[in-house]
Amino acid sequence: MRRKKNKTYCFALILNLFQFIYMKTIKLKKGLNIEISGKASLHVASMSQPETVAIVPDDFKGITPKVAVKEGDTVKAGSVLFFDKTHPELKIVSPVSGTVVEVARGERRKLLYISVKRDIETTYEQFNKVDLNAKREEILSALLEAGFGGFFRQRPYDVIANPTIAPKAIFVSAFDSAPLAPDYNFVLKGQASQVQAGISVLAKLTEGNVYYSVCPSTSAELKNMKDVEINEFVGAHPAGNVGVQINHLNPINKGEVVWTVNVQDVALIGRFATSGVVNLTKTIAVAGPEVIEPAYVKTVYGTSIAAITNCNITKGVKVRYINGDVLSGTQVAETGVLSPFANLVSVIAEGDTADEFVGWAMPRLNKFSNSNLFATKIIRKLFPKKQFEFDARILGGERAFIMSGELEKVFPMDIMPEQLLKAMITKNLDKMEQLGAYEVAPEDFGLCEFVCTSKMELQKIVRESLDYMRKELE
Repeated sequence: MRRKKNKTYCFALILNLFQFIYMKTIKLKKGLNIEISGKASLHVASMSQPETVAIVPDDFKGITPKVAVKEGDTVKAGSVLFFDKTHPELKIVSPVSGTVVEVARGERRKLLYISVKRDIETTYEQFNKVDLNAKREEILSALLEAGFGGFFRQRPYDVIANPTIAPKAIFVSAFDSAPLAPDYNFVLKGQASQVQAGISVLAKLTEGNVYYSVCPSTSAELKNMKDVEINEFVGAHPAGNVGVQINHLNPINKGEVVWTVNVQDVALIGRFATSGVVNLTKTIAVAGPEVIEPAYVKTVYGTSIAAITNCNITKGVKVRYINGDVLSGTQVAETGVLSPFANLVSVIAEGDTADEFVGWAMPRLNKFSNSNLFATKIIRKLFPKKQFEFDARILGGERAFIMSGELEKVFPMDIMPEQLLKAMITKNLDKMEQLGAYEVAPEDFGLCEFVCTSKMELQKIVRESLDYMRKELE
């Protein structure tokens, strides 16, 4: 028996060595790292969990919700709260156990959120463990029943994946290159077995590859995965964006669909597959210049932002809370809740009370610049890790979209961003298809929006155009 185990260990070691030797390395020449002060330190801070959580249907882009509970109902973690009208098998479940205290609706009976008063101790719905030897349909059905269908996003259109269409590939990025991004080496330390279990499940959902992207700083623990094609990306942000990885590894043509899953959600899937329990607890980074002690906290989606940032924000400063990073995240009120797709809460000053002599024209050494406007570009070259304080001001107004060539400098995809955006503005479907609209999501243009001297809301243009394409072409 010991000899057999030794042989198995040696075979796995040789397989891993072969995998590392033949790992494809893709070096990106375009991009931009934005060093913002207030990155989360590598420790998990204690946090008092709030009395209620609120699940917001609008966070699940592409779903038309139909409520499955009513006020006063008792639910467990994993109980269905609402489902998609078009695909009823696509269910969104409660991350906690407790009592449904409010089903809030807005104009025309639109479902705004479902609020659950949580129990002191969480109880869980019991599901069967995932049998990897089962057919794809059975495995997918088990994931959908437990609410994990809401964690799969598809391209084209960057919406919740249609469960009736099998993807040609699935993409997982094991690192995040955005400003203040969480360190997945820390977040997933000790969870490699759960990540592996999740990847093994994903491998059964597609006839193509599961593409697993890493970076040079990814820990050996997270690199040592099987049932995937591992590729290493080297370069500045947006190297960690899954859209960039799709474009370089397996571009999307008309009629094709790929799915994307966040690596921490892969660990949740693995946790469910091996236990039969829907435990949606995640480790979230709380960071930004206005956070007193940037750190990580453990919580579930639907938790109030006020509870996550409680007593840890600079006083006397009007701040902006963001679900996600400062480039592509979503602004949220302090009374809002954590998005199911956010692994970071960023907090920056609004900057509406800033009073600077001669404004942007004032020479300075402490202002981030990607151009030659300030001497800080030279300082950044000398000290690439120097951090800057940012606020929410755009420092200018929207103007004609005439500045050519600046977006391409930070856009490392084989797509012409300026031409694609103009096709989107004019709602030219043929041009959008030809120029690569099937591959992109709003987050892919976050950096373009940052450097755009025209101050245009490029991500809003992309989002509205993808919705338009979906409406016209599906």
